[in-house]
Amino acid sequence: MRIVLAEDSILLREGLVRLLAEEGHEVVAAVGDGVSLVEAVAAKQPDVCVVDVRMPPTHTDEGLRAALEIRERWPAVGVLVLSQYVEKRYATQLITSDTGAVGYLLKDRVAQVGEFLDALDRVGAGNAAFDPEVVRQLLARTTHTDPLSRLTSREVDVLGQMAQGYTNDRIATSLHISRSAVEKHVNSIFDKLDLPRSTGYSRRVLAVLRYLGT
Repeated sequence: MRIVLAEDSILLREGLVRLLAEEGHEVVAAVGDGVSLVEAVAAKQPDVCVVDVRMPPTHTDEGLRAALEIRERWPAVGVLVLSQYVEKRYATQLITSDTGAVGYLLKDRVAQVGEFLDALDRVGAGNAAFDPEVVRQLLARTTHTDPLSRLTSREVDVLGQMAQGYTNDRIATSLHISRSAVEKHVNSIFDKLDLPRSTGYSRRVLAVLRYLGT
């Protein structure tokens, strides 16, 4: 894949450049701030951007705001956000804007090289990749509305895996159940959440939105 990397820590940035190159990817630009990230995407049109959240000048949310701009201007470009914390408002915007080619990982996952590369591959393939802790925190803020009270514990498990961007096959492997069992749980989730079959809307996306309470 052709990748633009945005990370203000020079050591981490250079380490990621080397790791990605060793995995056969081409880092077409490596920058240290949100403005340069957007400029690099405009110039290079990469397959995926790997984006830090906190970058100059304020070191608050420049990376996430740049990521949302990229999603809006170049929807074909995948975005994998790396963060030391969960910025709930922007994370929810990323998840709900489009469930394809987008991911949000906590930086601890970068130390788990296999998990980081797996997430990168999923985003590059047009799928979603969300850290389980990100999903857990987003769900925690909405428990007072209890939109999932009709679901069984297993159905909540399946929906949580869906929110991370996993396919039915991946969910089956993760939960150690059959693919047909996953499909039955998914259909039951759709029914219990009153998600109609209608053109123009993905019930899978709508279920995740309901899960996140948006």
